[in-house]
Amino acid sequence: MRATARTGCASALIALLACAGCGSPTPDFYAMHGDARMDAAPVAATMCIVVSPVTVPDLVDRPQIVTRTADNRIELNEFARWAEPLKADIARVIADDLAQRLATARVSVFDACAGALPQWSVRVDIVGIDSVPGDAVTIAAQWAVRPPAKGAIVFGRSLAREPLDSHDYGALVAAHERALGTISSEIAAAIRAGMRQ
Repeated sequence: MRATARTGCASALIALLACAGCGSPTPDFYAMHGDARMDAAPVAATMCIVVSPVTVPDLVDRPQIVTRTADNRIELNEFARWAEPLKADIARVIADDLAQRLATARVSVFDACAGALPQWSVRVDIVGIDSVPGDAVTIAAQWAVRPPAKGAIVFGRSLAREPLDSHDYGALVAAHERALGTISSEIAAAIRAGMRQ
């Protein structure tokens, strides 16, 4: 009788633990894309642009999406994560945006020009990302553009703020994309100005 009771209890405990494992939530993974406001029509390569390095603050350099509450509390959401390291995602988005804004298909996050076209180098230091669900995403950046043939480096600062009317993480990531699109536009303008000199 005791053996039967112990066996029954053990079976019930195993079933309970199995159910607990089944119900645990799994994280959602997010990746940014190039600015959705731009047309993705294919273009011919007219120059080579390398976007590297890109740096981000330690506070947001982690797998979890980091947000700030209205009372300035920082939250790391274990169930809303970046699909790749944030600085790699930002570099790829800026490269995609520059390819469209400057009508060149030869934009990379690593040096792949091999001297075929005039090479421009872009460094981006993200100095702040402030993500407040239901309010706005603000990205501050310092950047430097080095023209071909050892031309004078152009330095710039950008501050992009994209309002949010939702607490949804998909909307938050889309606001990051739009803010990076604004920063990319300012970098593209500096490259166009350098091309005219």
